[in-house]
Order: sequence, then structure tokens, then C-alpha cells
Amino acid sequence: MDRAAPLSGIPRRLRLATAIGALLVLLGTYLVSTTNRADAAPGRAGADFGANAIRVAEFPADCTYSHRLPDDPIVFPGLPGASHMHSFFGSTVTNARTTLPDLVNSPTTCNPRVDVSSYWVPTLYRDNVAVEPAIATFYYLGEGVRADVVANTQPFPLGLRLVAGNAKATGPNDSIARWSCLHAGHVPPSKDFVNCPSGTMLESYLDFPQCWNGRDLDSPDHKSHLAYPVNQACPSTHPVHVPKLRQVLRYPVTGDPSRFRLASGPGYTMHGDFFNAWPVAELARRVQDCIRPVIKCGHDGRPI
Repeated sequence: MDRAAPLSGIPRRLRLATAIGALLVLLGTYLVSTTNRADAAPGRAGADFGANAIRVAEFPADCTYSHRLPDDPIVFPGLPGASHMHSFFGSTVTNARTTLPDLVNSPTTCNPRVDVSSYWVPTLYRDNVAVEPAIATFYYLGEGVRADVVANTQPFPLGLRLVAGNAKATGPNDSIARWSCLHAGHVPPSKDFVNCPSGTMLESYLDFPQCWNGRDLDSPDHKSHLAYPVNQACPSTHPVHVPKLRQVLRYPVTGDPSRFRLASGPGYTMHGDFFNAWPVAELARRVQDCIRPVIKCGHDGRPI
């Protein structure tokens, strides 16, 4: 019996060891599988992302109207009342004396809230009554240049100040503005106001230059430190490609264009001002994740 007991216990111990071993194998397989799934998740998401990404180099900021002032901290800094009337979007504190620290610490009307930049345009009037955009979107784009230029896009430098368009235009040939009608593509676009049918809205489009000289945050004319591309590339004088800023304003007015005017004059005097106050890391992330790989992103800077 003393010898029999160990012998009878051997099968039991073998069966127990076998069961434990099998359990460990199953547990190990589960852990490996789970780990592999976790490790593979970014790759799989990336694969799906590659297959499903909308191939447009873009991220937007929707910035509702904030306030009106006859001020311009770029063209007439420190001189309140020296400008024609402007409508401001983004930072809610912008006035003639605004500086970069003012913007960095300001509230904003933008979605996303991290965009505390300031954008402003000449106020639109209908029958001499001010009208503000129902929708104001500022698109950051990678387009109009070769793919290799887009792939090397750099963020705007913090504090960049820039004016696009011509407030002193004497005719359409002096203008880069474009007017059209929302949901009325049969109405030809124009550099001056257009007659939009009832049920639509008057639209203004303006593209800012996207080639920076790599040095200056401003220039005497507030334009020449940036340039527009030439033959789908940045000129040697302005070698740094930055996002193309496109200003799209939609006004809740239609009808006879003769009833409209801008604070700066006719429709072809439309212009826009941009004072960059995006957080450096956040703007860089959006350029890296949206513009360079040519992917359409939402307000959060994530692929749509």
C-alpha cells in the first residue's frame, strides 16, 4: 500500500499538470492574441484610415461674428477709429491696440476653441444697414502647389500678421475677391456683388497667399512677406510653404446688388486680415496630420 499510493497518485498529478499546462497554453494564446490585437489596432486603424480618408488637405475653423469697430491693429496699430468699419471674428478682444499677448489670452468665437486668432473684414451694408455673416469659415488648405510642396508645408509662425485682397481697388481687375450665391451655382461668380435668388445667401471667397519669406511676421504693406505660388511652387524669394487660408463668408442677404456696399467700397474691395494666435503645438499637429498627408480633418483636427 505504501508503494501503491505514490503510483496511483502519479496519474492524478499528470492529469493535473496536463490540465494546468493546457490552461496556461490557453491563457498564453489569449494574451498573445489580445496583445496582437492591441498592437495591431493602430495599424488596422491606419489601414482603414488610409482606405477611408477623404483626400483633401484641409482643416477648418468656424468663427462667428464677435464685434464691429473702425479699428485695424495691423494697418493702423494704436490708432482707434482710424480705419473704415471692420467686422471681427475669433478673438473677442481685438481693437486698434491689440498685440499677440492679448490674443493668446483671449476668449474666442471660433470652433475649435483653441483658435484664438483674430480675423476681420470690411463690414457689409445693405441699404446702409450693417449685415453680418450667418456663417464664417476659415479653411486651412494644402492646394494650388505640387504634392511635394504640400508634403513640406510648415505651420504659420506665431504672431504672423497678413492682409489679403485690395481695399483700394478701383475696379474688378485690381481684385482677387470672389462673390457667388450659396446653392445657386447657375449664378456666375464675380469679383463684385452678384444678384442671388431668394432662398440663397450671398457668399464671399478670398484666398490668402501661402508662400512665406521665412523671416518676417509683417511687412510695410502687410502683404509682401508672403506671396502666391508660381507654377505650383513657392518662389525662391518666399520658399516656405504654409497653409492656404481661405476665408468664406455667407451673408443672409439676396437680391439687387446695387443695395450692397462694403465699408471699404464696392464688392471688389473685399479684403481680409489675419493675426495668427494658434497655439504652436496645436497648429503644428494639424499641419502634420491633415495638410501634409492630404487628409480632410474636422474642427478637432482629426480625420473625418
